[in-house]
Amino acid sequence: MENLRAGDPREVGPYRLLKRLGGGGMGQVYLGHSRGGRLVAVKVVRAEYAADPEFCRRFAREVEAARRVGGFYTAHVVDADTDADPPWLASAYVPGPSLEAAVRRHGPLPERALGRLVSG
Repeated sequence: MENLRAGDPREVGPYRLLKRLGGGGMGQVYLGHSRGGRLVAVKVVRAEYAADPEFCRRFAREVEAARRVGGFYTAHVVDADTDADPPWLASAYVPGPSLEAAVRRHGPLPERALGRLVSG
């Protein structure tokens, strides 16, 4: 986790942002805090994609699909606003290292652990 940067939002929807968790091609992910005290992972779409109507339609479909998926291997979608500027998605926060950090620290995953990860 990293501290928030000068240009980072401090709030997204009803969530107060606390830290940066990571980022990818489509957006930045933050650790957020709900009014009720729940920790969430908040994915915020990058501005260049938020301005693309086709991307926003695909993101809305992704959010709806993620809401329908549940189970042991997925983080529950808590909230989202696909019409916000920029669009965002909040999911349950699962504490732990990223897969990249775990592999860097411990080396390749054992076959059994990899099998369990892939089956999820």
